[in-house]
Amino acid sequence: MSDGGMPGLRGGDHIGITVPDLEAATRFFVDVLGAEQFYDLGPIESEGDWMRTHLGVARDARVDRLRFLRLGFGLNIELFEYTAADQVRTQPRNSDVGGFHLALYVDDFDAALAHLRARRVQVMGEPTVRTSGPSAGQSWVYFLAPWGLQLELVSYPGGKAYERYTSGRLWDPRNPAC
Repeated sequence: MSDGGMPGLRGGDHIGITVPDLEAATRFFVDVLGAEQFYDLGPIESEGDWMRTHLGVARDARVDRLRFLRLGFGLNIELFEYTAADQVRTQPRNSDVGGFHLALYVDDFDAALAHLRARRVQVMGEPTVRTSGPSAGQSWVYFLAPWGLQLELVSYPGGKAYERYTSGRLWDPRNPAC
């Protein structure tokens, strides 16, 4: 770790994702991925510049509802459903500025992939199995939520090759305290 980093930083708490339909997104995260639903907030709207100042959205934007979920052993998800006159309703691609994907670690890659396919989730291509380079030992494949959010199924039960050459480690869901 860097000596110049943020004091007391322990890691990520949650990721916020704006979705077109909160109930449909919740069903996907709970029924397909196995998330646990916790609580809702909203609506959130305000006078003046509060929305712009605090959330970086248009003054007249409104958070109709937001919902907190927990996914697995460490990732909280905050789903937002907004109303905004200037809202863009297309999912950014990975190559777009602001584009992203959400990677989910699984212990049994083949079983998780079969689970997605059995639920008719759109899987993008065939799995990539890394056999060389620093990520050797890793298998991954992208898949899509019904509204186009890109997710990645990833597994490296025996670790990654880079671990043989350095004492430093990326955060690892197999051993989250390291």
